[in-house]
Amino acid sequence: MKVLIINGSPRKDGNTTVALNEVAATLQAEGIETVTFEIGTKALRGCMACLWCAKNGRCVIDDEVNEVARLFEECDGVVIGSPVYYASANGTLSAFLDRLFYSTPFDKRMKVGAAVAVARRGGCTATFDQLNKYFTISGMPVASSQYWNIIHGLRPGEAAQDAEGMQTLRSMARNMAFLIKSIALGKEQFGLPEVEKRVGTNFIR
Repeated sequence: MKVLIINGSPRKDGNTTVALNEVAATLQAEGIETVTFEIGTKALRGCMACLWCAKNGRCVIDDEVNEVARLFEECDGVVIGSPVYYASANGTLSAFLDRLFYSTPFDKRMKVGAAVAVARRGGCTATFDQLNKYFTISGMPVASSQYWNIIHGLRPGEAAQDAEGMQTLRSMARNMAFLIKSIALGKEQFGLPEVEKRVGTNFIR
């Protein structure tokens, strides 16, 4: 079983890395393999709404999005971590996730998702909500914890001093591991839920 960890921070060894390392270590202790992909320093552009992916099954811009898509398809869960920029995920990560989730045609249902937001002080819950929306529109269960998956720190390494935040992330990772294992057993016995043909309605006709 494997979890893909996406680090959206442009700062090497910053507080987002501290947080995601804690998540990875806890998942590994629970017998879950992890692979981390850092995209914070990549030169990534946003979606062009060209719909090329709808016909070809991958993004027309052949960059890290298509590379990570292969890992995403193989994994049982994904953790997305971001520093807070203006009460939201940073722009590079947002552009990356828009394209990653929209351009990938494979079934994401029952892959477990978890978001981690990191800030000096405020904006964490708005960022946490933003990141969770990628999961909940994709039929992915969301791993929760004893508190929202947020942690605080300004200077590199300070997040490790947020004892409650670190505990929250460990709790989330254990819950995620349990969900992944439980879903695997459920698939064997019951299969996946029935999918209805999608109905799309427009406000203006």
